[in-house]
Amino acid sequence: MNPVLGTMIFVLGGLAGAIFTLPFKKEKGWAWESYWMIYAIIALVVAPVTLAFLTVPKLCSLFIAAPSKELIYCYLCGAAWGFGGITWGLMIRYLGVGLGLAIGCGICSAAGTLVPKLITGKFGELLKTDAGMVSLAGVAISIVGIVFVGMAGMSKEGELPEEVKKKAVAEYNFNKGILVAIFSGLASAGLGFGLQGGESLAKLALDHGASSAWQGMPVLVVCLLGGFTVNGILCIVLNIKNKTGGDYFKKDVPGLSNFSWAALAGVLWVCQFVAFKTGEPLMGKQGYVGWAVLLGSSIMFSGILGVILGEWKGTSTKTRVLLWLGLGILLVSAVIAGYSGSLAG
Repeated sequence: MNPVLGTMIFVLGGLAGAIFTLPFKKEKGWAWESYWMIYAIIALVVAPVTLAFLTVPKLCSLFIAAPSKELIYCYLCGAAWGFGGITWGLMIRYLGVGLGLAIGCGICSAAGTLVPKLITGKFGELLKTDAGMVSLAGVAISIVGIVFVGMAGMSKEGELPEEVKKKAVAEYNFNKGILVAIFSGLASAGLGFGLQGGESLAKLALDHGASSAWQGMPVLVVCLLGGFTVNGILCIVLNIKNKTGGDYFKKDVPGLSNFSWAALAGVLWVCQFVAFKTGEPLMGKQGYVGWAVLLGSSIMFSGILGVILGEWKGTSTKTRVLLWLGLGILLVSAVIAGYSGSLAG
């Protein structure tokens, strides 16, 4: 166990999750469904499968030996995330990077951290140890931070005229955005359920000779395959419906550049969940707090990024204080989560 290192890995994963959408701003001449398909292929299939083959010996035989119920469970949890992931981009379109990721990740964090413990009947175990109590306190504090960031968003909504808000976020719409964020956050928590529900797959990886750091890669592969199924089908349907399948072969657009930026977004995105699965073993029994730390860090970095991108320009001192207070509380929650791992050790 090394909870300090584990927490640092989670935080770095949060940074990757906060910036993965930036390459999409470089896309030119392609419809959303076209560059999203490239992103999905890289993020959900190519990158995780390649990494799993490199780190887990005899990967194919591992999947053959794995319990079918667990494979189906992880796959379906990934598919649930797929629906949330599709609306993730819509949420950012309406709310912007800073506010959108804050609310979406916040809902996803709380649900993905606590619901698996409730489903498995292990929630009561957290109340019996100091480490469990401290980890719960960290999750609760992260939710408080998320509330402050949400309050900053509502304050911003009432302060800025429509033309100013849309100058930073072209399609800004708080009412639509908050509805999409609630759905997206709850559905996206499915990935947290799946990643924490592949215990047999992780054990098989160890039995096949994988190191403890990479034991979670088979779980990640199955979950993301479920997510790709949903994303891939939607992109194909939209390519046909909107007649955008020819985007990949257009001569008057920078096809290679578009492909590269979409692929980069895919690599950045998957890095956050690779970080989650590699940091998890370092936390021991408190590994589940990694979900809250990962998404809390993503919120914190996305809030900072939103400030840099000018999404909070022109807001009052009160609004900015609420924002920075919320981001600071999220940072404290990450420190507390790391401390809970130390207590468990």
